[in-house]
Amino acid sequence: MKFFRLLERKLSKYAIPNLMKYVVSLYVVGAIIYTFYPFAYMYLGLEVDQVLKGQVWRLVTFLIPVGTIGSFTDVLFLIIRMYVFYLIGNSLESVWGSFRLNLYFFSAVFFNIIAAFIVYGIYRVNILGDFMLLLSSMFISPPLDIIYSSMFFAYAAIYPNTQFLLYFIIPLKAKYFAWISGAIYLKDIYNLIVNKFYLGIIPIVVSLANFFIFFLCTRDYQRISPREFERKARFRRQMKEGMKSGNVVEFRGKTVITRHKCAVCGRTELDNDDLEFRFCSKCEGNYEYCMDHLYTHEHVKNN
Repeated sequence: MKFFRLLERKLSKYAIPNLMKYVVSLYVVGAIIYTFYPFAYMYLGLEVDQVLKGQVWRLVTFLIPVGTIGSFTDVLFLIIRMYVFYLIGNSLESVWGSFRLNLYFFSAVFFNIIAAFIVYGIYRVNILGDFMLLLSSMFISPPLDIIYSSMFFAYAAIYPNTQFLLYFIIPLKAKYFAWISGAIYLKDIYNLIVNKFYLGIIPIVVSLANFFIFFLCTRDYQRISPREFERKARFRRQMKEGMKSGNVVEFRGKTVITRHKCAVCGRTELDNDDLEFRFCSKCEGNYEYCMDHLYTHEHVKNN
């Protein structure tokens, strides 16, 4: 958590506000490009060997999703996808701020690029190039859709009870949508294993890895620290001491421990907000009295 705060102090000025406005536009760009030229992926995909030859634009253009506009239904679903993506991204930005949303999104992009270079270096396969296009037609979604899913998992973790309409009819909470999405990705991984496309698992894993890394690094582990256990144990001891001290009364059907209680009449601050209490300096022990009995009580002596 301290590391993230340090990064935020140092780099927050470089964060892109309203990032989702630019990200969802990639869907429009992809729809236009691939409607008029379906083979554009040959020049836009993350072909590592071509990047090494100078085609550095592929480090960005591989995010453009492959899709065409052939009917009104295609346009409708494209608009819905863009709207939901934008809604989720803006909701995360309102909670995290621009910097953390930028960090979350671009870390997923960075993990994809690093994985692509590593796999190419070992197997000479472009997992986010033509190989990814093959897998997209068979099993799994393009990189931007998987990154969007990782953002949806983050949204579901923050707003688990937000309802969406499945097929515009069935209300379903975000946490259940997340479980369903996770099950679908597990099914995709299973299909890849069955068909021996093991390298196809990598884009799914690296795109979703930032969700686990980000949330593991930003959790508050103080509640499970030894110091926190000691604090809770000390609080329980103090509660037991309070129970033994006699400041336990029945109030509105509940047993509560009061701050003040007169040793003579038994009245507490719960009986009247205007009551004042004082300790007697002449009594031996921890005895407290209301103002009506502070000067009229019989002093307590231990002997």
